[in-house]
Amino acid sequence: MAEGVPEGVMVFAPMPQLTVMVEKPGDEPELHLHAGGQGLWQARMISSLGVPVTFCAVLGQGEVGRVLISLIEAEGLTLKAVRRHADSGWYVHERLGEERNVLAENPGSPLGRHDGDELYALALSEGLKANFCVLSGAADPNLVPPDVYSRLGRDLHSNGTPIAADLVGDHLEAVLDANPVFIKISDEELHADGLADKDDEETIVKAGRQLVERGAGTVVISRAEKPAIALTDDSAFHVVVPELSVRDHRGAGDSMTAGVVAVLAQGGDMQQAIRTGAAAGALNVTQHGLGAGRPDAIAELVKLVRLEPLEFP
Repeated sequence: MAEGVPEGVMVFAPMPQLTVMVEKPGDEPELHLHAGGQGLWQARMISSLGVPVTFCAVLGQGEVGRVLISLIEAEGLTLKAVRRHADSGWYVHERLGEERNVLAENPGSPLGRHDGDELYALALSEGLKANFCVLSGAADPNLVPPDVYSRLGRDLHSNGTPIAADLVGDHLEAVLDANPVFIKISDEELHADGLADKDDEETIVKAGRQLVERGAGTVVISRAEKPAIALTDDSAFHVVVPELSVRDHRGAGDSMTAGVVAVLAQGGDMQQAIRTGAAAGALNVTQHGLGAGRPDAIAELVKLVRLEPLEFP
């Protein structure tokens, strides 16, 4: 790669968490430690699809933050972090068969003005070096002011770096002026924000079209077991994936975002990106482990994904 040529994806994940899982698949209990959070799961899938990832976050200087650094670097990601005195968030859960119970959790402390400015400057610097950026949310949206996303999205866009966003509420509103190339949101999130009835497909399509009209290039609305809906400025599709056995439905939307971004970052077209994202999401739910997926399996599933035209008055 020639000097100065953008490469890879920058994932803006302001506050990753340490996840501690206890499970008992056999006679003896097992303990698993992972770096978690929406941005980390997306970064993991993007990296598994062969695209270099720079991961920008705030991490605490305490025990949890130190463990997170080791785990994130072990993922093969290039970590760029702002360190702060308040420690990072965490949660502890147990898995009993297919059930998951949260035992204790602490999402972390709100992002202060100084740390927010440091994180913005770091992410801007790394984002301008990348050929695509993903803006992801925190476990608790109240921890990060929407203004951080507004400034970062606007400044990346105005300087030629395309962005994707996987955000809700005020944080999604904050990035619409940056004309994101891609937005992923769920029908549940649209419903919670009062933008659509999750049981009424027509209102879901209308809400997606409004996001396109307000600046988004393409919007994909995930709908759990139902086909996702993809909208551009002149078309709408059902995204139909092959039926697979579900082990853990969590993380499908994050894997979908990651698959889309991985293709776009390598110069692919949007329809191929949506198919790849749908395949990545479909594979993710067949296994425990968020953002996990073999690229060869995803490549085969892509062939089975269908985009079926959808029309409403």
